[in-house]
Formats: sequence, structure tokens, C-alpha cells
Amino acid sequence: MRRSVSPVLVVVAHGSRDPRHAATVHALVRQVRARRPGLRVETGFLDFNIPSVQGVLESLAAEGVRDVVALPLLLTRAFHAKADIPAVLREAPSRLRIRQADVLGPSPLLTAALERRLYEAGLSPADKSSTGVVLASAGSTDPEAIAVIAEIAREWRHTGWCAVRPAFASASLPRTEDAVRELRAAGCARVAVAPYVLAPGFLPDRIARGAADADVLADVLGPAPGVAQVLLERYDAARTPVLTALGA
Repeated sequence: MRRSVSPVLVVVAHGSRDPRHAATVHALVRQVRARRPGLRVETGFLDFNIPSVQGVLESLAAEGVRDVVALPLLLTRAFHAKADIPAVLREAPSRLRIRQADVLGPSPLLTAALERRLYEAGLSPADKSSTGVVLASAGSTDPEAIAVIAEIAREWRHTGWCAVRPAFASASLPRTEDAVRELRAAGCARVAVAPYVLAPGFLPDRIARGAADADVLADVLGPAPGVAQVLLERYDAARTPVLTALGA
């Protein structure tokens, strides 16, 4: 008789000196565990926090784990997903079979989570047609990542908002405050800023400062149920059934 063995999910987070970052990552991972009780989920950080990704992988290998899905806790495919994480995974113990899952975005579930955060901040569906939204991301020098944010903004606009403009906290333009002014000038009666970021930290704080003249500032995505669901979807897409003989 044979049974299926689920690969361990290793969530790969960026890390930050800001303690709110790790706390939010751990809250999100708890949501994932609650949704899939039989799945083993571990968390590793690329920088600043412990345990490191390398440390988690070495511990798993020492336990005899063979199969891992490494899931980048990232919203776009930029440098960390294309270079940093693959480099770390190449240094993992050779006994591990590792599949790197795709990044979280884009996803309709993430757009729905953004909208949920705006409603939690005080908006209602009745406000959509008179409200301009700034989709504020961390920013990147990667053209692919920038194009994805712009496309999310275009698609989100078609769901009934007065207007949606992308903005970036670093590397790219416009900045959040510039997009707020642009929406005011375009005649939106109300301007809201929706941070397209997963956890608090330096760049989300910059987004918040740029939202000083907005009417509404939503919270980061954090442990929103939709985000946890996207993690599991990316995990399921990356994994393949691993069969092992009982008693072997």
C-alpha cells in the first residue's frame, strides 16, 4: 500500500529590522496552518530575522525531510524571486528536493483583499464611483514587476472605482503623494490609498507618509484570509504527489 506525502511548505519572507514585519508574517502563516491543518508549514527569512531560510532547510534535511515547496512571500516577480531566492535554494542540503513556487501576485484574491482593507478603513461599496484609489506598492527596478502593478490598477479600475493609479515607494515613479494629487486633480471626490504590501516596515511607512493628504489609508494586506488562500493555491500548483511505500 502506498500513501501520498505532502511536501513541507517553507514560506520565504524578506525580513526586516521592524519587529512588526516578522509578527505579521507569523500571523499570516498561522492563517495558512489553520486552513490546512495537516500541512507542515515553516517560515524562513532572507535577512534581518531568524530563522534564516538556509537554517530552516538544514534543519528539515537533518530530520529526514525529502520534499519541500519554497514559497516566496512576494507580490511580484522581481530581483528577490528571480535571483536571491534561487541562490539560497541552490545552497540547500543536496538530499532535499525543492520546488520554488510562484510569487503571490497577481491574483483576484489579492485584489479582493485590497478592497476589504479599504472597507475596513471606512469606505463602503457605495463610495466606489466617487473614490480614486492609489495602488501603492514597494517599487522595483524590474520592468516586469512595474508592468504587473500597472495592469492590476487598470483591471481594478473597471470594477467601479472612480479611478485607480499605481504608485511606488522606491525605485519607480510616481510616488504615493504624487498619485494622490493626480487623483484630486482628476476630480475624484475622495482619495484612498491601498498599500499593495504584505507587512509593515520601512517602505510601507513611506507609503503612509505619502498618504498624508488622502482621505483614507488602508492597512497592509497582512494576514487577510484571501492572502492565506493564495499561499495555498501557489503551494498546490508547485507540489507534485510524492509517493512512499508504507513501512519502507
